[in-house]
Amino acid sequence: MGDLFRDVIGHEGVAGVLAEDIDTPAHAYLFVGPLGVGKAAVARRFAAGLICGDDEQCQSRVLRGLHPDVVGVEPDGRSAITVDQARNTVALANLAPVESDRKIFILEEGGAMNDEAANALLKTLEEPTSSTIFLVVAESEDDLPSTVASRCRTVVFGRVPEADVAAGLEAQGVDAERAEQAARISGGRPGLAISLATRADVAAFRNVWMSVPLRLSEHPGDGYRLADEVTAAADPLMAALKERLVEEAATLEAEGGLSKAVEQRHTRELKRAIIGLHVSGLEILSGFYRDAAAAQLGAPVHNPDIPAPALTRIPPRRALLNADRVLDAIDAIESNQRPQLALAALFADIGGS
Repeated sequence: MGDLFRDVIGHEGVAGVLAEDIDTPAHAYLFVGPLGVGKAAVARRFAAGLICGDDEQCQSRVLRGLHPDVVGVEPDGRSAITVDQARNTVALANLAPVESDRKIFILEEGGAMNDEAANALLKTLEEPTSSTIFLVVAESEDDLPSTVASRCRTVVFGRVPEADVAAGLEAQGVDAERAEQAARISGGRPGLAISLATRADVAAFRNVWMSVPLRLSEHPGDGYRLADEVTAAADPLMAALKERLVEEAATLEAEGGLSKAVEQRHTRELKRAIIGLHVSGLEILSGFYRDAAAAQLGAPVHNPDIPAPALTRIPPRRALLNADRVLDAIDAIESNQRPQLALAALFADIGGS
């Protein structure tokens, strides 16, 4: 069972705990943590272990979404997991497994459950059949009604240290320099780092964001221009993910597993990825301002490649205030505000201060 999580970057502690649970699992798990850290990937591998044990051929079927006893419950279209889906899940949960001794339900976007859906699932979570296990994935326990979250065993995922992400990418055959660049931009999100690692454009993305503080002005038009520039810098990196999803769709189509639900999931995955890139860019920008304050106060800096003159152009107090403003913009982006508008407002605010 030790090889079950071999492709997972980081999260060794979580993987160890889950591996020990394979034989005597809880009836429901809630995997929580930041976007892009690999929660869903671990959930799928855990499901493979629960269903297949050490049978690698069976594990492969689970990971490709082709095992009848592993059921994905995904939002209806691009919106929410509905009460009808929840009721259908309850009905399926009462049926015996097809091939194995267990039936696993994976809600990779558990935070998309509306209240009616959560209430429909509640009784099943309270009184599950002995062969049924639920794996719910969300960014926070607060994304779910407390009645649902309290009936799950919570497994917390944190961000993975940059060095560990880089080492994990190198172990998968990525060039050392590119692995380091992808790890730095990913902000501790292995899922995002894996998508970035195939691109030669990762350094350019960081350079664009690092250049922002030295190009801001009081003119609002400059804020809009910079917002367009940094959002466009994400386009080449998104191309890598789009290519991977096209390949995945082609493989599933050849195996008879491509469906409208898969296509909709890919659309949602692309949306989450672009949000993740914008957030990573803002974290890079916040890091610049933190380093500007640190360099002038005698503390260590996180980005030693930034020239010292660039770090001393902004007084420490103002640099820290700007870092806080950037973090507020992250909240706006994650709340689905239009990126160009949120970024333009941020740049105009910082440039005018």
